[in-house]
Formats: sequence, structure tokens, C-alpha cells
Amino acid sequence: MNQEKKNMLFYPLGTVGRDMIYALFTNYIMLFILYTRNLTAAQLGAVTAIMVAARIFDALNDPIMGNIIERTRSKWGKYKPWLLIGVLSTCVVVYLAFNTDLTGWSFIWFFGIIYFMYSITYTMHDISYWGMVPALSSDGDKRNAFTARATLFAGIGGTLASVLIPMLTAGQFAIGGTTRIAYGRIALIICIITPLFILFPILGVRENRDDMAKEAPKVSFKKIIATIGGNDQLLWICLIFLLQQIGNGIVLGGVGANYIYFEFGYEGGLYGTFQTVGLAATAFLMIFYPAIAKKLHRRKLVLCMAVLATIGYAVQILAGVTMPATTLKFWILTVGFMFANLGQYGLYLIMMISIINTVEYNELKHGTRDEAIITSMRPFLTKMASSFTVIITTVSYVICKVTNYTNAISDYEKEAETGAITAADKAAKIAEVCTSVANGQKIGLLLAMTLIPCILMLCSAVLYRKFYKLDEERYDEICQELAKKKVV
Repeated sequence: MNQEKKNMLFYPLGTVGRDMIYALFTNYIMLFILYTRNLTAAQLGAVTAIMVAARIFDALNDPIMGNIIERTRSKWGKYKPWLLIGVLSTCVVVYLAFNTDLTGWSFIWFFGIIYFMYSITYTMHDISYWGMVPALSSDGDKRNAFTARATLFAGIGGTLASVLIPMLTAGQFAIGGTTRIAYGRIALIICIITPLFILFPILGVRENRDDMAKEAPKVSFKKIIATIGGNDQLLWICLIFLLQQIGNGIVLGGVGANYIYFEFGYEGGLYGTFQTVGLAATAFLMIFYPAIAKKLHRRKLVLCMAVLATIGYAVQILAGVTMPATTLKFWILTVGFMFANLGQYGLYLIMMISIINTVEYNELKHGTRDEAIITSMRPFLTKMASSFTVIITTVSYVICKVTNYTNAISDYEKEAETGAITAADKAAKIAEVCTSVANGQKIGLLLAMTLIPCILMLCSAVLYRKFYKLDEERYDEICQELAKKKVV
């Protein structure tokens, strides 16, 4: 097997475990807290403040980490050392997060430390992993292939986690019989799997290291600000991507799970099915995006994806508002989520490529590629978006009085764990809690996970078509100009 084929296989494999651990911590840490701790309003506010502050800190840390990676010089290159260090330290932090008996304000303090530690450790390997893409190839089609395959395997890891975690932590299939024990054991398994997968890119991938011969750039805020601020196309795609990501994270950030639990019953398998079908359609884009990108201009593809997502959101809203809680309603909602997610994921892929393509634009304009700094903007924006998502989620919880019900469920989970009630009694009592949720509160959660994402997504699509100028033709022109300069 030649090196190019090895890169195409081993690089994507590396992110399977990373995205399992990301899904566990990012999508389920709030659900873990809601359903294993009895929170006061002040404690919920503190958790939200910690998550927002940590994600903003994490986002600001991304360009700094990108700059640090740029100046790294080792016989393993500039990316691989940070891949290994970051993954191993992240696994330790995530295991501790889900395996503690602390409660009350002691848990809140512990959570604050853990969340900031996760922000630092995950950034190490996230920036280095995605920063490697421009160093694997400067060919547009090959970049599409690398990005699509990496997101395919990321989707496999994230989907596996998203399917199994709710199934094995809520309801009759909960490992160990209770939510708290189940999360602890799942965290252990994922933290063992993740380092094994990262060995594929570390041992099997060879990136272009020509820039390693150059003097290491200084770590400076001035360099970071100059690189980002001096690239107008990067600035536009950053705003566009931020808007799209804020809305896209709401349903999987906890609002979707609580809506499904309250509407159809506290059964993780049901929410797992909702996610499985909803996310499965994205596999189509993960596999066929490179071929689609060759046939459809990105501007036209953005329009197609936006229309598809809007249809999906409309279906969910109509079904959620007008239909009783039946199996048919569940499947209509799930299909609607599938179309919405397919459109949103298509936009995500387009915007990822669009961010990466500003590297060559930067090189033409300023004479430097600054790959790690520019590619650090994707996780930077994802984390900035997630901080807004957390705020929207918490406001939704407060308006819909979610903790009134999750606190009750958490109390029954604790009673079952101590043997005060049987598993059957726990299930019956939790079912009573779910049926007591008012219809208006459920509709509030539904609108939070559909209407808000739809509006933000449409804004991002309009801005992309109007202001992002690095389409396929312009990108090819830039690459040709750079090639001529290198010849001279």
C-alpha cells in the first residue's frame, strides 16, 4: 500500500474514538448532571456559567494552540506529539468527570475544574488533528476526500456514542441499573477505545513537513490576530459558520433528549432511535460528498442543503404541534429530524472546506500559509457556538421548568440505587413524572430545537452565497498563481 492510500485510510480512522469521547462529554454531560443530581436554580445557573466560560476560554485558546503547533519542531512532525498528549490527557479528565460521588456545591466546584481541564486537553488533539488536513494535500478534490472521509469516521464514532449512550443510561437497559453507574462505566470503555484509534494517524500517516525546515514562528497574539484579521474571506466564513453551528447544536445538546423523554417516555432506546435515524442519513453525504462536490457548485449546493433542512424543520414543527403522542408522531418527527440534519450536515461540510481553502488565499495575499492557525478557527467557532447553544438550552430549560421534572427523576434514580425502591417502582414513578409535563412546556422545547436552528441556518446560507468569494474557480486560480510563483 503506497503512502497516499495509507493516509486516506489511517487518517480518518484516528477520529472515531475522538468523536465518541466528544459526543459523551459535549452532548451528555448536562443530561448526566440533570438526571444524577438534584439541582437548585443557583446550581443550574452555576453549571451554565461554567460551561459558557470554559467554552469561551477554550475557543480563545484554539488559535493559541494553533500557533504553538506551528512552532513545534520534532522528528515526529508538529502534529503527532500533540495528538498523543492531548488524547491521553483528555481520557483521564473525562473518566474522572463521570465517576464521582460528589453532590451539591462540592460537585459544582469539581465540575468547574474538570470542565476547564477538558477544554485545554481536547484542544491539543483537536487542533492538531484537523490542522493536518492542509498538510496532507493541496489538491482540491483530495482535500474534499480527506475531509469527507474524516467526517464519515467522525460520524461513525459520534453516532455509535449517540445511539448507545442514551440506550445504556436511561430506562430498562441502563448498565448497572441506574443512570449514574451507567455513565461511569461507559466513560471507562470510551476512554480505553479512544487512544487505540489515535494510533492509526500517529503510526500510519505521513504529512508534508517541508515547512519544518523553516524557522519556527514565535508564539504571539499579534501573529494570530494579524493572520485572522488580514484574511477577509476567513472572517466572513467564520461568521457564517458560527451562526450555523449555534443552531445545529441545540437538539443534540440536551433539548432533543428532554423533549423525547417528556413526550414519549423516559426510555433511552427511543431517543437512541431518534438519533440513529436522524444521523444515519448523513452517512450518504459522508460517502458521496466528494462526488457531489464535483457535480454541483458549492453556491448551488448551499441553497439545496438549506431548502432540505427547512423542510425537515417544518415537518417536525407541524407534527409536534398538531399530533398526539403516538408512534406515528415519533416517526414523523424522526424523519423530519433526518432531513433537517442532512441539510445542516451538508452545510457543515461545505463550510469546513471553505475554511480550509482560505489557507491558499492567505498564502497568496501574505506569503504565509499559517495552516494551524487558520484551521484552528473551525474548533474555535464550534466552541464559541456551543457556548451560545448552552445559553439557549438553559434558557429553554428555565422557561419550560425542566428541572422540576429532572430533579424528581434524579431522586427516584438515587432511591433505586440505594435499594429504597425497586426497578419496577422507579420506572412507574418516572413515567408519572413524564406524563405530568404540560403540553405548552413540551412545545417550548420543540420550538427551541427546530425554529431557532432553522432561522440561524437560513441566515448563514444567505451570507455564504453573498459574501464568500472563494468558489471552485477562484480557488483553482489561486493555486495556479501560487504554482507559478514557486517555479519562478
